[in-house]
Amino acid sequence: MQKRIFPVTGSDTAHAMRWGAIAAFSLIVGIFLGSRGLRDFDPALVSYAGACVFTVFGLGYRYAMWLRRPPTRLYWYRGWQIFLEPRHFLRNAVHLGRIILRNIVLQRFIEKRSHLRWTAHWFLAWGCILAGAVTFPLSFGWIRFETAAHNQEIYRALLFGIPVGSFHLGTWIAEAAFNILDIAAVMVLIGIFFAMWRRGRDHGAMSVQQFSNDLIPLILLFAICVTGLFLTVSTHLMHGLHYIFLSQLHAVTVILTLLYLPFGKFFHIFQRPAQLGLDFYKRAGAEGPQAKCRRCGEEFRSQLHVEDLKTIQAALRIRYQMADGSHYQDICPQCRRKNVALIQDGLWKATSMSERGLL
Repeated sequence: MQKRIFPVTGSDTAHAMRWGAIAAFSLIVGIFLGSRGLRDFDPALVSYAGACVFTVFGLGYRYAMWLRRPPTRLYWYRGWQIFLEPRHFLRNAVHLGRIILRNIVLQRFIEKRSHLRWTAHWFLAWGCILAGAVTFPLSFGWIRFETAAHNQEIYRALLFGIPVGSFHLGTWIAEAAFNILDIAAVMVLIGIFFAMWRRGRDHGAMSVQQFSNDLIPLILLFAICVTGLFLTVSTHLMHGLHYIFLSQLHAVTVILTLLYLPFGKFFHIFQRPAQLGLDFYKRAGAEGPQAKCRRCGEEFRSQLHVEDLKTIQAALRIRYQMADGSHYQDICPQCRRKNVALIQDGLWKATSMSERGLL
């Protein structure tokens, strides 16, 4: 297995700008093609689509910049390298399905911290996923609804201009389709309630939380949900009162959140899938040869991990190579601590003897 870090040349900023531009241009092409040359694109949603293009540029820029870090780059490539290994690909695909079920569908990775935190995270995650699965395709013109030509009581759903289903008005399917964003908003509000409840009662969380990093994302999500629900209230209970103002207010909250998304805490949404490769990395390391400490001879870590650490440190110009060809990473953590204690003891003895005039 290849152990070198993939070479990096040129300016980090120029590299990230290039990938951000590629991502944004790809979305524009996708909008044009998916909406059949903008025939299915709703001009009223152009502000949402424009904000999405900027967001994708920011995500591409930050993701590319994130991957320029030697440790991140190496483990990212190593995860793909291990996953795509031909003789283990089927087994890896099955394991990937288990990881997605456990960490994304069930959000079990956070349950170990607390059940309250898991409840908040599950409702926030799936409320946002549900809303995004509806709003983004609608904003891009990939999905649209129209009444059937022969019956005004039937709605047809079209994906990329291709009919994929229909339903009658007044049925539960119609109610679910027309109110799916309200359902997503309620789910997110439940998650926000549990998150704020935990933050208000957990002194550990209160001591480390930051307004910009921990509270602003919840405030933005709360604003989107409330203004979206106001539109439903205005339509069904207030005969459209202040609907135009409320729709503009909702648009502002959504666009601000989209512009904030690449640069705040929401970026971890796109980092989290990259961490799925760590499961494959750990398993490959456990199944491969293990590194033995040069001092005590005990196994302490996978050889794969040790060699990768050496590569990363070399790329960062951290010189832990010794004169005899050995490396500091070949020493287990316990022996490192013993070496530090021995060095400190030797320095203390030398200082003591010097003060007594024995040296």
